Amino acid sequence: MMLSGFNYHLWLPVAVGAMFVGLPYSISLAVQLMFGWPTTPGYKKYLEAVKPRRIYRIARAVLESLKCLQYGRLYLELKSWYENDKNRMYYEKGITFGRRGNKLDLYHPPRLSEDKAAPPPLVVFVYGGAWCSGERYTYCLLARQLTKKLNATVICPDYTTYPKMNVLGMVQDIADCLIWAQESGSQFNFDQDNIVLIGHSAGAHLCALTTLFLIDAKEELFIEASKQQHLASMIKGVIGLSGVYDIMEHYEHEQKRGVEYVSSMHKAMNGVQNFPYYSPTHLLGTFDQEKLSRVPPFTLIHGIRDIMTPAEASAKFSELLTSLSVKASLYLLPAIDHMEMVTELMEAERRFYHTIYSCIKHEYTKLIGVR
Repeated sequence: MMLSGFNYHLWLPVAVGAMFVGLPYSISLAVQLMFGWPTTPGYKKYLEAVKPRRIYRIARAVLESLKCLQYGRLYLELKSWYENDKNRMYYEKGITFGRRGNKLDLYHPPRLSEDKAAPPPLVVFVYGGAWCSGERYTYCLLARQLTKKLNATVICPDYTTYPKMNVLGMVQDIADCLIWAQESGSQFNFDQDNIVLIGHSAGAHLCALTTLFLIDAKEELFIEASKQQHLASMIKGVIGLSGVYDIMEHYEHEQKRGVEYVSSMHKAMNGVQNFPYYSPTHLLGTFDQEKLSRVPPFTLIHGIRDIMTPAEASAKFSELLTSLSVKASLYLLPAIDHMEMVTELMEAERRFYHTIYSCIKHEYTKLIGVR
């Protein structure tokens, strides 16, 4: 009995230590090994990597990300949606576009192409993924819902993510997608001069940045200036879902979460020194009145419960746009987190489906001038 009690008292602190020390350290060190150590010079980066505060913050962020496992059923549904032959009439899959040979999927609106009415507007949906991940096929359910709710043609393009490409390359890919749209409207029966960009998270950032780069006629896009101006005029509005618009502020938020070194953001931006250049907030501040007059309206929708990208990011961007006399609408939605902002749009039965779509549809209708 004494030996049994001794073993119990020995086992308990070992178990507690493994749970509250061993597990967090194992998770955090593995993540830092895979995605990046602190940039402190020499051996000090390892000392920084094992600081208790960093260890527990990274472990918490990893555990929070495991919430995505709850969307396993959605993943199975989207896989089966593509495998169902009856759905093939609704989409065109794997269309090549752009200088890097990326692919896009196109989804037809419910109205059939033989209708005599004018071609429907085009929605370009740009997915998120921290500038380092994401695939267009994952959003087939969302794209199909967008076609039905907005009565629009929807395209979802892939773009070249980090480490294959930096943010400039991603913006080039989105601009190339718009060039494809300009050239393909008659072939696929959509109005190429009536386009709304919708992006989630990093995708919202890319939508905003691409729009502003085109207005600014950036030479780095390697697109003729007059063509950039025309592409910009095709964009009737930008709808950002849980977006990032000030890279430095988001980096500071990552520092608070302890994930700034394992995050791909600063690497995709080619370092902290480029944060202002790739921030829509900074770029807007460089525009004169003529360029500001060509900035399309922005709709910013953000969940209050978002801990990955705080709702303040959209609130501050909205304030800046308004102060510069650019039309902006802001929706801060309670009880919605970062992932829910996009997953809830995939099925009509989901809890916040109608809440989010009511915001999108209301603003989209204003953007494209539907009565």
